Amino acid sequence: MAGATSMVKKGIEDILQERGLLTVEQVSDLKIEQISFGRPTEEIVEERKLVDPKALAQAKAEFLGIPYTDLSGVDIPAEVLELIPQAVASRNTLIPFEKKGGVISVAMWDPLDLQVIEFIERSTKLKVKPFHAEKSAIEKAISRQYQKTLGEEVTEALEEVKAPLKLEEAKDIEREPEMIRKSPVADIVSAILRYAARSKASDVHIEPTEEKVRVRYRIDGILQERLVLPKELHSSVTSRVKILSDLKIDEKRIPQDGRFKIEYEGREIDLRVSTMPTSLGEKVAIRLLEETEKIPTFSELGMRGMALRRMEEVLQRPTGLIYITGPTGSGKTLTLASALSKINTPKVNIITIEDPVEVRIPGVNQTQINPAAGLTFATGLRSMLRQDPDIIMVGETRDNETAALSVHAALTGHLVFSTLHTNSAAGALPRLIDMKVEPFLLTSTVVAVEAQRLVRKLCPECKSDYGATAEGEQKLKEVLGSLYEQAPKTVKNGKLKLFQGRSKGKACEKCGGSGYSGRTGIFEVLLMSDTIARLVLEQRPTQEIEQQAIKEGMIALVQDGFMKVLDGTTTIEEVLRVAEE
Repeated sequence: MAGATSMVKKGIEDILQERGLLTVEQVSDLKIEQISFGRPTEEIVEERKLVDPKALAQAKAEFLGIPYTDLSGVDIPAEVLELIPQAVASRNTLIPFEKKGGVISVAMWDPLDLQVIEFIERSTKLKVKPFHAEKSAIEKAISRQYQKTLGEEVTEALEEVKAPLKLEEAKDIEREPEMIRKSPVADIVSAILRYAARSKASDVHIEPTEEKVRVRYRIDGILQERLVLPKELHSSVTSRVKILSDLKIDEKRIPQDGRFKIEYEGREIDLRVSTMPTSLGEKVAIRLLEETEKIPTFSELGMRGMALRRMEEVLQRPTGLIYITGPTGSGKTLTLASALSKINTPKVNIITIEDPVEVRIPGVNQTQINPAAGLTFATGLRSMLRQDPDIIMVGETRDNETAALSVHAALTGHLVFSTLHTNSAAGALPRLIDMKVEPFLLTSTVVAVEAQRLVRKLCPECKSDYGATAEGEQKLKEVLGSLYEQAPKTVKNGKLKLFQGRSKGKACEKCGGSGYSGRTGIFEVLLMSDTIARLVLEQRPTQEIEQQAIKEGMIALVQDGFMKVLDGTTTIEEVLRVAEE
């Protein structure tokens, strides 16, 4: 009799009881309700929330004799996801997560659905190994994982293009725009732009290679390849972007520039398009400029301590030249916008000339250069001086004429802001001398030079602390010097506590597994002093000027970055990566 009893298959409720998750009374009640109303046990357990979904899924997997898989933290390769379209995954509550040889592992809410398994095996030409997982985990994984790849949307569009449109073979050039508008190529371009907006990318690159077309996105300052298209679609995709930008689609020998706007989830985004002929075809670069509702303050940009105090101090000056320096994409425009919005009142007339106008500042007269019409930085600056300005902002000092005019404007009683492409604050002064600005004029007009970079911030969802190595701690001490003792820091188990991104092999929904989410600035602010003015007049090298500025209290870029390492904002590697640009 005992042998017969042992052969009776245990129900889900029995497994849960054995694991100490249900009491004898709860199991008894479940069996009565199951018999009385004919409802599945798992449905009743789920409805009453007697155990958490993960425990229920594990018990169900044991009951079915099918392995359970935990999808939390799993990073699924794009090539695996592309084996099963998102529509199929969503409709059947399943997701592929691994492919080994001729076997694909699939997490399923209903792993006994033989019809679905047969369909997947037929469409993928692979053997399906089913796993069980909780429904909510599968749905969450579908939403998170498929978002990482553009494959789904683009694959659907490509399915409709059995014979891709080749514009170079079209006879009637006048009909090409209409042909492209009606083709799924429009869907592909829309998918590319939607992903850029969703990921908050700053740039999109559509680049032809010998065998394919790759699409890369610059997200948080780093270029990432996200999509590969067939080579034969290159001309069609490029032409679609040209049509949107009002460019000539039949002109492929010279560079062209255009623009258009898109709306995404209530956000209006301005797209600046640049095409460039290469040996393999036209390359397209798209810059995304989002209309900023609220201009951030200096503190929100990441400026603090000495740099913040110095910048707030120089903004009170009625006249003089203030330069913001750094490489392309280091956030100079937003810093200028923050400075202008801080001093913008009805009592002052602020005029800017920019290329292009990226951030709208309420109450400020902003002009965009137009070289084709003869409006350059230099000609625009001349005209601005006749508009009775108090404060002038020149988007970029590119040539000798603009540099000389900016100095002249500061000498005649204006507060002038501009940007320069130099690696450091100290490097701006010799650079201006190279532009034929007289050293004595520089020392009379320049009041401050600020240099900056953008570093990626550690993801708040998945960052973790660790004990710094002896080498890492020594590097911090060497660079920070006396600042190291002043900086707030934590010691854990006898080691300096620092922070890092995700653990190896773990994925994070917020940062997509990169370990970083968003960016902040690191800054250095040089103030013109009598000693620095003397070094400029003597045309001393950049290193001497920088050393003197540090003696006078300037916190250098890498030092500001390392202070942010100590407080857990970013990492040593990230600071060194950008500080060396």
